Amino acid sequence: MAADGGRWVGLAVDFSEGSRAALQWAADNLLRAGDNLLLLHVLKDPDYEQGETLLWEASGSPLIPLSEFSHPSIAKKYGVKPDAETLDMLNTIAKQKEVAVVSKVLFGDPREKLCQAIHDMPISSLVIGSRGLGKLKRLRPPTKRPPNCSSGTLFVSS
Repeated sequence: MAADGGRWVGLAVDFSEGSRAALQWAADNLLRAGDNLLLLHVLKDPDYEQGETLLWEASGSPLIPLSEFSHPSIAKKYGVKPDAETLDMLNTIAKQKEVAVVSKVLFGDPREKLCQAIHDMPISSLVIGSRGLGKLKRLRPPTKRPPNCSSGTLFVSS
């Protein structure tokens, strides 16, 4: 990864209200000038008709700068549908907090791919939204923890 010398903060996004809340939490509590924000978007059921999906299935897409990720044709190429509100928040946070924002699209099981990202990439922390789970489900510890998900700091925003 090309680094600007700052920390790498990962943010799992699915462009839902929960991931926007996680983004806002990261901006308010975690990000600082010079950091790199890595958006991790996992496609559980990718379109295997596209050659890029087969090419990047194991390691995920290359890093996509926010300026490119915001372009509809680039987003379509990777099979993602970012909403205008999230893109606006990202652009505002990038300017106000002076952080570099890049995206990476992963293909497969979200839990496994996010844990793999913690292991494979130099991220100092990973922020994940609540995905609309109720308070009891958010508080209950996971029943199965993947073996490769042992390092890194994980924040779950509600």
